[in-house]
Amino acid sequence: MEPISKADSAAFSSGRAAMANAMLDRSAMRVSENRRRGRGSGINPSGRYETERRVAFDDGWQTFEDLPPFKTEVQIERPRSIITRNTSPDISFDRSINPYRGCEHGCVYCFARPTHSYMGLSAGLDFEAKLFAKPDAPDLLERELARPGYQAQTIAIGTNTDPYQPVERKWRVMRRILEVLEAHGHPVAIVTKSAMVLRDIDILERMARRGLAKVALSVTTLDRALARSMEPRAATPQRRLEAIRSLSQSGIPTSVMVAPVIPGLNDHEMERILDSAAAAGASEAGFIILRLPAEVAPVFKEWLLSRYPDSYRHVMSLVRSMRGGKDYDADWGKRMTGSGPYAWQIGRRFEIAAARLGLNTRKQPLRSDLFVPAKPNADQLSLFDNAEAA
Repeated sequence: MEPISKADSAAFSSGRAAMANAMLDRSAMRVSENRRRGRGSGINPSGRYETERRVAFDDGWQTFEDLPPFKTEVQIERPRSIITRNTSPDISFDRSINPYRGCEHGCVYCFARPTHSYMGLSAGLDFEAKLFAKPDAPDLLERELARPGYQAQTIAIGTNTDPYQPVERKWRVMRRILEVLEAHGHPVAIVTKSAMVLRDIDILERMARRGLAKVALSVTTLDRALARSMEPRAATPQRRLEAIRSLSQSGIPTSVMVAPVIPGLNDHEMERILDSAAAAGASEAGFIILRLPAEVAPVFKEWLLSRYPDSYRHVMSLVRSMRGGKDYDADWGKRMTGSGPYAWQIGRRFEIAAARLGLNTRKQPLRSDLFVPAKPNADQLSLFDNAEAA
């Protein structure tokens, strides 16, 4: 995105951040505060697969002021299958479920933003406001668990978009998925930034007693102001810590994810976050270095220039020092942890703090031997019977 690239160059020149912000303001790429209040991204560029590029231009008729604010819209998506497979060597699971596409939390660093481009939408504000719910997910899951030869392994939920984002209050897709998994003794691992996970503590507690469930809360910062700006519709840091406490007190294996670690912005908080999570009852922990693939980079850069202009050069210099001089390095083994001296330092700090707090010393693997395959749909079997009779 040319305006962001030019602004980035200006931020590293003698003009610094003030010049970069002035350039972005003149480009009309930014969406006004009134239209995007409560959102994370400040831009809404066209998706990368679109044949046309739309550029805002003020022709003097003050039409920008007449544009409505971004409101959350939810469409129904009806996929043919719901379990997504992966063969990534640096991910601990081989299958996952995403009850929603897009995420209302609006985290400016979310690495899932580029997926909205496949829908002809923007990875910016569209990702936060134009959502897709999958109400058929529980039925699809039931069908897939009935397939001959299905072998149960932990299903990860929340690794792409948050299953407990605000729209879950209405759609309740995640709860129905958990009901299916519990009924068939299938293990599940959940990652979320929302205290709404406590709504389903009854199911999770029963599953945890059988060794079938664990939950990770992502805690990016303990600074409420930074959290509100960086992840505007996610739960406050304190509520996430309270969720860790409630889950662990209920006997549910609970961990904390310090993710993402943003050098020069929140990396100094790592030990405090781990201390607080351990005190709340977390038994495991992990971390992920900031990832800026594809359209995530311009969204994050615009936000950083807008909210923390004096830190822009420092933060982006450190990011590039961990990514071989680039904004992002997608190589296996590097994309989660980065490389170079600064990345090494963060990794050692995490290891020392985790060891001091006794985290990751009693990891509890989930059980897959309790899995009971779902029975094929009776209506589907009747089709075969009718065919044989004919």
